[in-house]
Amino acid sequence: MQIQYSAAKTTDELQQILLLQKENLRHKNDAEEEREQGFVTVQHDIELLTKMNQIAPHIIATDGDNVIGYALAMTKHFRDEIPVLHSMFVLLDDLMVEDKKLGTEKFLVMGQICIDKNYRGKGIFQGLYAHYFQLYKPNYTYIITEVAERNVRSLQAHFKVGFKDVHRYDEPGFETWVVLMY
Repeated sequence: MQIQYSAAKTTDELQQILLLQKENLRHKNDAEEEREQGFVTVQHDIELLTKMNQIAPHIIATDGDNVIGYALAMTKHFRDEIPVLHSMFVLLDDLMVEDKKLGTEKFLVMGQICIDKNYRGKGIFQGLYAHYFQLYKPNYTYIITEVAERNVRSLQAHFKVGFKDVHRYDEPGFETWVVLMY
């Protein structure tokens, strides 16, 4: 196993991200597996994923030619492209963080992170974020993400790499979300 971290460059890599995403979508697996292994909420298509990657490349972990993990990058440009995330961007516009209105700051949204089930527990989550921070932290004041409160595995992993809980909110009929900032 020779894990490499890089920015996604090819359509094949983006398609592999979509396959990994599809395998880990919320409600794809039973509730117990979601509780133990986590899940992702948003399903992208190749067109949107490609547009996002052209502005801020997604970070991938590969083993040979296989994408075995990813961390998506999303700038404010995409606030209206993914309907389920619109309410998050509206919230971020007015959210006060460190006595500043977040919407006036330069931030990047880490849109989703996922590791292939066969590679979990091997430090790949930390490796993806190390590469992500190295690439993006010099250009953005904050890296922001939100995680479903019931996705305990993901929350714990984010806290472990240094994210802080800055806000929680309920999206009626959907989830309770934890807004995290690095």
